[in-house]
Amino acid sequence: MDITPALPTFVITLREGVEAALVVGIVLAYLKKAGQDRLNTWVYAGIAAGIAASVLIGIVFNGALLTLKQSNQPYAPVLKPLLEGIFGVGAIVLLTWMLVWMTQQARSLKGELEGAVSVALQKTDAGWGIFGLILIAVLREGFETVVFISAQFQEGWLPLAGAIAGLLGATGIGFLLFRLGVKINLRQFFQFMGVLLLLIVSGLVVGALRHFNGAVAALAQVDPQFATLCPQTRASCILGGQVWDLSQVLPDRQFPGILLKSFFGYTQRLYWVQAIAYLTFLLTVGSIYFQSLGGKFSPASASAASDAGRSPVKN
Repeated sequence: MDITPALPTFVITLREGVEAALVVGIVLAYLKKAGQDRLNTWVYAGIAAGIAASVLIGIVFNGALLTLKQSNQPYAPVLKPLLEGIFGVGAIVLLTWMLVWMTQQARSLKGELEGAVSVALQKTDAGWGIFGLILIAVLREGFETVVFISAQFQEGWLPLAGAIAGLLGATGIGFLLFRLGVKINLRQFFQFMGVLLLLIVSGLVVGALRHFNGAVAALAQVDPQFATLCPQTRASCILGGQVWDLSQVLPDRQFPGILLKSFFGYTQRLYWVQAIAYLTFLLTVGSIYFQSLGGKFSPASASAASDAGRSPVKN
């Protein structure tokens, strides 16, 4: 069985899951320091609620796509690739924001979280405050993953399997850090995963454009009045001329082409608009990302674990 489509969602869920684990670890460490261990139950409830809400959102999103796929409405062939393209753009925006924002905010994350927990502890309904903090943190990471999986809907159930594996892996890393005190260089971990994520998201640009082109092609086929949108070939209505056709040399449905497609957005047939958009995105966002790495990175969990009486992160 080919598990290649599961790899990108595994990478994304693992990275975002570790971020959520850092938040949970910081909150648990602060509660222990403040002698408020009784509120740990609210933390675990927030985790469960965040995961459940993310799953529910995923069911709704993918259910809508499945309904359109099976619909007999005249414009159903247009709406499906259009929605897949929109989900792709949504995933690009969310994952790019997460990549750059998390890198820039990592140094101040611990202080901001401890401040929020401190404020919550001063209220009579402190448990609900802690619950809401954890729920939002987990749901934010989960929502980004759900949108990405929806953008990969055409790959079937394997992206979901990758997401589950990534979530389990993130849980394991969190357990190693905050329960067993294992030393992990989070700086190198996030930098490596960040580069992978940058390449994966750049590939989404190519895929999103392909979906939008498919929507235009379907519209031209469904409604003759839009036939002029694809004057030459429906293979490229809005993508311009062809850069390459490697379908006979490196097909994207066979190894290693399918691996390149899953991770980096490789396509056996590439068009000029896709190539220009890919390079523009990669160079622009890549430049912003690597500039954000310029300062000294201080993983939040180092201080959090130190508060708990151990130092699992090797700087």
